[in-house]
Amino acid sequence: MMPLLGKGMLLTFTDVSARDERDYNEWYNREHIDDRVNLPGFHRGRRYAAVRGTPRYLAVYECDSVAVLGTPNYLQTLDNQTPWSQRVMARFTHFTRLTLRIQVDQTHGVGAALATVRFVPDLHRRNALVEFLSTQILPKLIARPGVLGAAVGENDLEVMHAPLQDKSMDHPRADESEWVVLVEGADVAAVGAAARSLFTTSRLRPFGVEAAPAITTWRFLFGNQR
Repeated sequence: MMPLLGKGMLLTFTDVSARDERDYNEWYNREHIDDRVNLPGFHRGRRYAAVRGTPRYLAVYECDSVAVLGTPNYLQTLDNQTPWSQRVMARFTHFTRLTLRIQVDQTHGVGAALATVRFVPDLHRRNALVEFLSTQILPKLIARPGVLGAAVGENDLEVMHAPLQDKSMDHPRADESEWVVLVEGADVAAVGAAARSLFTTSRLRPFGVEAAPAITTWRFLFGNQR
């Protein structure tokens, strides 16, 4: 196994209008990923495009711990964006930011495809959920052809609500701690089918999950690490 590069993760789901898409993608590939990866505590950044649906873009950043995402140094970086960043971010039509504490890591390298599974469990059943996912679900998931590994993260509300100063983004407060499963694979269809098969409402209901999990498949665009 080749685990994630740290125990914390930042996810950003973004979208822009079609007329701004080229500049947005050039900015991400030529400036933004590298800027973030070079911050203290960050190690790897990757970005993806949705195979279908919206938002159309996902960025994944691996860091030492979720605490890195609430440090004064990091928050100061958010408040001092480059001119190119300010221009692109002002044109976001969608922005969701999740600061994850990694609860389970059974990853194996980096795949060309990713599925994300998002749901909100009862936090009083956290330990049972971690046990269930790590021993029952993820091993079955990873054993499927075309699937290479998976990780589970819990959104840390305290870190997510750290005071961000960038006025070009909307940062609504969340009251529920969302969980995200990231399924890595070599094939988009394989990771999507595996996620839909194993992450059903009936399997998650014992852990307080009331709504059907939101499952999206993504294709890899670009990444960098140090």
